[in-house]
Order: sequence, then C-alpha cells, then structure tokens
Amino acid sequence: MSERIEYFDTHAHLDMDRFAADLPDVLRGARAAGVAMIVCPGIDADSSEAVVALAQRHEGVYAAVGIQPNSGAAARSGDWERIVEAVEHEKVVAIGESGLDRYWDDTPFDVQRRLFRQHLELARTRDLPIIIHSRDCDEETVDALEAFRGNEPIRGILHACGGSEYLAGSCLDLGLYVSFAGNVTYTNKKFAPIRNVARKIPSDRILVETDSPYLAPHPLRGKQKRNEPALVIHTVESLAALRGVSPAELANQTTQNAKKVFRLG
Repeated sequence: MSERIEYFDTHAHLDMDRFAADLPDVLRGARAAGVAMIVCPGIDADSSEAVVALAQRHEGVYAAVGIQPNSGAAARSGDWERIVEAVEHEKVVAIGESGLDRYWDDTPFDVQRRLFRQHLELARTRDLPIIIHSRDCDEETVDALEAFRGNEPIRGILHACGGSEYLAGSCLDLGLYVSFAGNVTYTNKKFAPIRNVARKIPSDRILVETDSPYLAPHPLRGKQKRNEPALVIHTVESLAALRGVSPAELANQTTQNAKKVFRLG
C-alpha cells in the first residue's frame, strides 16, 4: 500500500475573481491531489468577510482576516472594526495578511506601520498567529517585530519567503515559521537566494503555500492560467529535492507544522 501524503496550503486567495467561475472544481482538484487543508487570507475588510463566508461553506478551508499593507490607503472608516468582528468566526485561524511593503508603496509607510502594529496586537490578544507580508523592507519588518515582541515569541508565519537570509533568520529567532511558495521552484539565478534559504530552515518551522492565484510553480509557470492549491505538490517536490528528503516526508512535516501553528487537528 502506498504511503498517504497529506498537503496543507497555508496561503491561497480563493476569494478572488479568478476563482469565481469554478471554485468547487478547484477544491475538488485540491482534495484529489491530497490537499487536506487550505488557509485563505483576506487583504481588506471586504475580502476578509468573503474568505470567512467561503470557509464556512467548504470543509477543510479556513480563513485569516486582515488588511494587507497595499490595501491600507483604501481602507474606509469602520473597516478595522469589521476585521475585529470577523475574528470571532470559528473558522478564522489567523490574522492577516498584514505587514510592510516598499515595492508597491501604495500606502504611506506610517499608515502601514500603524496597521501592522494593530494586527500584531489583535493576533496576540486573540491568541492567533499572524501572517506576515514583507517586500523590500526587511529591516523595517524586523524592527517592527522586535519592538512588538517584548518577552514573548511571536506566533505567526513569514509568508512567501523572498530569499533574504536576514529576514528569514530574524523571523525564526522571533518564533515565527517560514513559508515557501512557487517561486522556490524557479531555477534561474534570480531565485537562487530563495532556494538557498529554503535549504536552511529547520524542519519544524517550514511551511508551504501556493499564494494562489499567483506564483505558479515550475514546470507550469507561464503555462498555467493561474496557480491553485492542487499545485502545491510541485513546491513540495522542489523543496524536498533541495533539502535532500522525500516529498512524502516534507509534505507530512509541513502539514504537521501548519496544523501546529494554526492549532488545527
């Protein structure tokens, strides 16, 4: 009898329009591929309420609620209160995604910092992990996390690790998990730092995600119209090869890690 492999996609934006026409088929495909659980993060108040509703309708799907840094400038009066209210739903397992971003820089940085602190405080108050987005601002992210930490480790996830050893190492020191998406499967030189960091993450702190519909993995990059949870198997296979373990071992390890950080199962 072949070994049963169970996958956990820790980050998929299934509420986006690109899944509107065939989401049930996408979820059936994920289950057929062995993906047992999926966390869908919100990026603003509307999408946070949407992922909560989606999680309520579908077994094995869970929600995270928050305002992503690039959505901060568009947040309306009352949106933060909607996030706080959404946290009460039983299928909300995390806060986020939240963090800092200088790549797009759509939101004034002081607003990003304020929102990030609010999310960190909400996560700690509700005893939930935080899903952290950080792009082109490693030092600012680490500074914000260190200022918040106090005497307690931070429970949460660095989402879609971009390959910075400083950021990944600092997040590990702070108590966080580190998650890898489809870009860890890309073999061109630009993505070598991500692959190098992926080799070094302790086995009990590594996670996988698709970041659907973005970052389709090799060999489907450029061929697949979108990424989706079933394709997390390619990320697991690539990570396993990098780390010198079997795909089954890495799949089951990352699934156990995800269940631990989200307190599921």
